[in-house]
Amino acid sequence: ALTPALRVPPPLTRTSHEGLLPLSFAQQRLWLLDQLQPEDASYNLPTALQLSGHVDVEALRRTFEALVARHESLRTTFEEHQGQPSQRIHAPRDWTLPLVDLSALPAEQRQEAARRLADEEMRRPFHLDRGPLLRSTLVRLDEADHLLLVTMHHIVSDGWSMGVLVREVAAFYEAFTTGTTPALAPLPVQYADFATRQRQWLQGETLDAQIDYWKRQLSGAPAALELPTDHPRPPVQSHRGATVEVRIPAQLVETLKALAQHEGATPFMALLAAFQVLLSRYSAQDDVSVGSPIAGRTQAETEGLIGFFINTLVLRAQVEPKATFRELLAQVRGTTLAAYEHQHLPFEKLVEAVQPTRDLSRSPLFQAMFVLQNTPTEALRLPGLSFQALPLEAHFAKFDLSLGLRENRGEWLGTLEYATDLFEASTIQRMAGHFGVLLEAIASKPDSRLMDLPLLTSPERQQLLLDWNPPALRTQYEASIHAWVEAQVR
Repeated sequence: ALTPALRVPPPLTRTSHEGLLPLSFAQQRLWLLDQLQPEDASYNLPTALQLSGHVDVEALRRTFEALVARHESLRTTFEEHQGQPSQRIHAPRDWTLPLVDLSALPAEQRQEAARRLADEEMRRPFHLDRGPLLRSTLVRLDEADHLLLVTMHHIVSDGWSMGVLVREVAAFYEAFTTGTTPALAPLPVQYADFATRQRQWLQGETLDAQIDYWKRQLSGAPAALELPTDHPRPPVQSHRGATVEVRIPAQLVETLKALAQHEGATPFMALLAAFQVLLSRYSAQDDVSVGSPIAGRTQAETEGLIGFFINTLVLRAQVEPKATFRELLAQVRGTTLAAYEHQHLPFEKLVEAVQPTRDLSRSPLFQAMFVLQNTPTEALRLPGLSFQALPLEAHFAKFDLSLGLRENRGEWLGTLEYATDLFEASTIQRMAGHFGVLLEAIASKPDSRLMDLPLLTSPERQQLLLDWNPPALRTQYEASIHAWVEAQVR
């Protein structure tokens, strides 16, 4: 175990923000990727807010102006100086809020036009050296129905930051429409303070201790997760992607939560273990590494900031076919808790330390991601207006496969995001079905051996065991066909 001095970063304090400032390790990686693919929009973070009620456009414009003045990250640009990237914070300036009025279109055409605008906005690249790295556009559908499109580049934002942005937009807007003072406490620090502190702290013995743990943890891990693909893997990832919906019903959610609690684990750990079983069966590999994001906001001063704090942990599991799911869950629990203790090592430094074989066709160290969002996504209501985040269709995939889930009214809802260069939608739809079958089996028989857990859905069993065999042979061959089919998806 790490000593507190090596595990806990020193207090976060204000530093001088004049001139050129260092990037955090995560920012530096995105800056380097942008240099390689300057028109790549896969690191855009888009959101769409449905505004229902009367919208005061000038108050909304002033809202974004105040938001950018409050968060230095939103008025930061990135440039190269003497061969190294640096960030520069600019003074606050006037904000322009473009308004696109679709209200004159026939009603049936407005939604289609709005979706097209949202899609175009999502795909439009940023220029890190020029900025701004936040864009906002208001789309008017009618007098009481607007769509607010907000996009930030990942180098200055993350998923947590989107929640901060929505709450503060609501607070500023309410103040500007009622003539009151926004009820927001001053920010004690800014993102540049975090980046500077990270660079100063993560070096020497502290950095070596974190690296030593992760190098031991990943020693001997397979170079890649070899999922069977529908298409040959291209030499360079294009990041083109799509999604398939995943829904886990409330009754199954409650059973899985109870199982996790009984085993001293969290729902995240139970879902991760199940996902690793699925990946093991598909890839025929017993050693499976999955990436998972962690908020990276371990100090209270960072919780209200918009910035790129998120880090990625590599969670490795030995999926022994003869082990039970309970045994795998205990392993995943221990691995995850140890990873949290060593979460301060930036993923970028881990890649640098492990030095995996350079392969532009895959992401390093893992190719499958798992995310469980626990934060609520309820509408924000103001006098005469409500804000509701709308789901946007993903067109990018940073990894071969990503499972993302969130809780909504007792269910787990989400998507399997996949690289369209590799997979057909039908393949991922089948995989989503197999994941549901697997979860049902885990919930009902957690002491089953992993190799005995079923994957096939009822229609697949009907088709493979009955429909494709003549009646006279069904009974005779049902058991052997069942065994063969299960072996194919192990």
